[in-house]
Amino acid sequence: MLSKIFNKLKSILNKNSSAEINKAKKVVKSTKAKKSSKSTKTSKTKKQDKKGIIDSFTKLPGIGAKSAKAFYEAGFKSPQDILSANDEQLLAIPGVGVNLIKKLRNLKT
Repeated sequence: MLSKIFNKLKSILNKNSSAEINKAKKVVKSTKAKKSSKSTKTSKTKKQDKKGIIDSFTKLPGIGAKSAKAFYEAGFKSPQDILSANDEQLLAIPGVGVNLIKKLRNLKT
């Protein structure tokens, strides 16, 4: 008789605790969903900004897509930054050689 009562109490308690756990899971999921939607919006704008900057680099003579990406990764944020950099800074970037620097210097004058 007592075992039946204990079993009944266990089942009632398990139902309540599982309902509370499910509610807690739903709250956690909803907050995660809100956070991820914000981060995707900012990452999309960052990607668009990066693409715009890289596209502006390709308008300079002698700079293709690979070189433009290398300039961006080196920390240049505008074509003017590239034109105002000294030769040592430019030569430190992979894919940049003396001929490219000459083209950039001729554009500047």
